[in-house]
Amino acid sequence: MRLSKPSIILLITVFAALLFLPFLGRVHLFDWDEINFAECSREMMKLHDYTRVYVDYKPFWEKPPMFFWMQSSAMHLFGVTEFAARFPNAICGIVTLLVVFLCGSRIYDTKFGVLWALAYGGSLFPNMYFKSGIIDPWFNLFTFLSLYNFILYHWRRNGFDKPGAQKSQLYYVVWSGIFMGLAVLTKGQVALMVFMLALGVYFVYNRFRFFFSWWHALLFLVVATLVTATWYGYETYTRGPWFINEFLKYQWRLFTTHDADQAGFFGYHYIVLLIGCFPASILAIPSFFRSKYTGRWDRDFTKWMQMLFWVVTVLFTIVQSRIIHYSSLAWFPVTFLAAYSLYKWDRKELVFKKYVNILLGVLGGLISLAILGVAVIGLNVHRLAPYVDDTFARGNMEADVHWSGFEGAIGLLMVAALIAGILYLSQRRYKRAAVTLFAGTAIVIFFASAIIVPKVERYSQGADIDFFIARQGEDCYVHTLGFKSYGDLFYTMKEKPTNLNSYDQNWLLTGPIDKPVYFVTKVDRVQHWENGQFPDLKELYRKNGFVFLKRDIPPPPAPAPVPPPTK
Repeated sequence: MRLSKPSIILLITVFAALLFLPFLGRVHLFDWDEINFAECSREMMKLHDYTRVYVDYKPFWEKPPMFFWMQSSAMHLFGVTEFAARFPNAICGIVTLLVVFLCGSRIYDTKFGVLWALAYGGSLFPNMYFKSGIIDPWFNLFTFLSLYNFILYHWRRNGFDKPGAQKSQLYYVVWSGIFMGLAVLTKGQVALMVFMLALGVYFVYNRFRFFFSWWHALLFLVVATLVTATWYGYETYTRGPWFINEFLKYQWRLFTTHDADQAGFFGYHYIVLLIGCFPASILAIPSFFRSKYTGRWDRDFTKWMQMLFWVVTVLFTIVQSRIIHYSSLAWFPVTFLAAYSLYKWDRKELVFKKYVNILLGVLGGLISLAILGVAVIGLNVHRLAPYVDDTFARGNMEADVHWSGFEGAIGLLMVAALIAGILYLSQRRYKRAAVTLFAGTAIVIFFASAIIVPKVERYSQGADIDFFIARQGEDCYVHTLGFKSYGDLFYTMKEKPTNLNSYDQNWLLTGPIDKPVYFVTKVDRVQHWENGQFPDLKELYRKNGFVFLKRDIPPPPAPAPVPPPTK
């Protein structure tokens, strides 16, 4: 039975909701980004100030406020919880699958739209990030929609032979500008940079022929500027340019330098996309080569997606800070090209190559082994701990986490989906292969997120998060020593300090404190604080690689003795 388009939209919505909404609050938020962003949203609510971003009740100029408006809205609905912090991205997951289905259906047909939605929802990192509390899913969606509408404008203006661009040129330009403005409000000017670079590469590909009107380009910039002015303009007008200047300087520093924990090798993002976008990454490879195109629109959109892939990966290879989600905008072209391969194979417009099955088997086998390996290590973690040289990691491994062994079944499920998908590809049953590979991967991620990730989190940060939660409501200071964390802010539900000295670590360690101070450090760094230099510090206990210390309020000095009265 052939389903109608509204029925497919309903099915995708239900399927995506079942994938992304359950178990959002099952595991604590992860340091740094998840807790950092949730804390910004919590402080928006505490300060009743939704026009500026704060962390630790000080201006936080690293990100614009769009995502924090979403998170704080969810926190108003569901409370200050992990579920609320991740809820906006779960909604983004539902919207994204609907968007790629509708885009694919408009450009090709309903079958292609379904394939694209399957590829996006059934690949590792694209699926996982919809269960997270970080900014990138919404940023990627807005940036893609801006470029997509500009492509439709270009088709409408230049008379491409696909009746997909049915609105006016003005319609597409305005919507492209609106989505660009939203992208800039979400993560900053990097959205416009990627957009302009993609247009520049297409301009070269188009043999330096302009494919847009300068008046429409100006209109695009005006609309995008008006959208961003709802915050950038308001902030500058009411408080001056300081905050915006700091934001721009931070963006430049991020582009030209890297933090100690954000360096990576030159091909970092290509490896991240190859593994993180599995199985779409493997299926996309044939579509980077020559194919039989149905028309100008087919060739053109494929070239746009290839260009977007190379723009994103080359740009963020040049950027000195290399973090997994920096190249996540490339998930759109990678999943499109995976759907394109399957679609063309099914229509016999592209020759299936055996190397695809080989690569699926090799990389999929390694991923399956990694999932199985986590369960095996979990069962034997206490036996393995003595052989680990790093004292902090060895302490982490001492966490009391129950492993039954059945967690390995998740890896076996991955193996089963992989074998069945490869067999279907070998039999040229491409639609069944797509459903098997992508739905199987999505189910694996679903169970891994619900069962394995909470256990792993107990090793990495469970002890210190528990300590922070136990300090909620206590009139005290909580501070980390020797490592950076946002957990001491969010999970203690820190109130705005009344004593500004509390921002000074030396004052907390040696000064005349007005309330008890708790410190958290790591076992491989505690010797710096227990060397006799800080005699007021008392060790409370050690747990799972963390050391917990306390400094009480010093007793008042004894009164000077009163001299006896003279006779």
